Amino acid sequence: MLNITDLKYEYKNADEVYKYSMSVKPKEIVAILGQSGSGKSTLLDLIAGFLDASSGSIQLDENDLTNETVEKRPITILFQSHNLFEHLTVQKNILLGVNKVLKENIEDVNKVQAILKEVGLEKYEHTLASSLSGGQQQRVALARVLMRREPILLLDEPFTGLDVETRVQMLDLVKKITIENNLHTIMVTHDIQDCERIANRVYRVQNHTLIEQ
Repeated sequence: MLNITDLKYEYKNADEVYKYSMSVKPKEIVAILGQSGSGKSTLLDLIAGFLDASSGSIQLDENDLTNETVEKRPITILFQSHNLFEHLTVQKNILLGVNKVLKENIEDVNKVQAILKEVGLEKYEHTLASSLSGGQQQRVALARVLMRREPILLLDEPFTGLDVETRVQMLDLVKKITIENNLHTIMVTHDIQDCERIANRVYRVQNHTLIEQ
C-alpha cells in the first residue's frame, strides 16, 4: 500500500499551501483531476522527489520514501512528452531505462522482447523511433517504464494529443499492466472519461487540497 499522509508543499513567494493525503493499493489506478495549475503535477513531483515537502510522509508498505533521493525511489514516470531518442531503435530506447551506456546483455535483451509483446510492439524491436506513429512511440515509452519494474507508476497526462482509438488502447494497456505487475498507479488527467474507463478511485484538487470524490 502506498500512503501519502498530510503532505504539504508551499511555493516560494506564494501564500498557497498545497495539501495532499491519499492511498493507493497494489493493482489499483487512482486518478487525479483538477484544473491547470491546481497542483496535480506538484503531487507527482513530490512523490518522485523532484520537490521536497515541508511536512507529511510518503510510505510504501513499511518503507518511508519521504526523504529518499530521486534515484532511490521505486518510481517510474510517464510524461506527456515520450522523451524518446528518435535516432535510436525501439530496443535501444527501452534499454536506456536500465542502462544509460547501452551496454547490452542477453538477460536485458530478452526482457525487452518480452515487454514488447506486452505492449504489442514485438515486430518493431529494431525499428527507429523516428518512424513510429505517436501512439507507437507512447507504447515504447511505456515499455521503457516496464523495463525498470518499479512498484509505483506515475502518469502525467501521457496520452494527451492521441486520437480517441489510440488513447483508449493505451488506457486499457495501463490497466492491464497495473494489474499484472501489482503496480500502484497514479494518473493525472483533465479528462473524466479517462477516469471512468480505468480508474478505481478519483481524487480532485480543489483550493490546493486533494479531495476524494
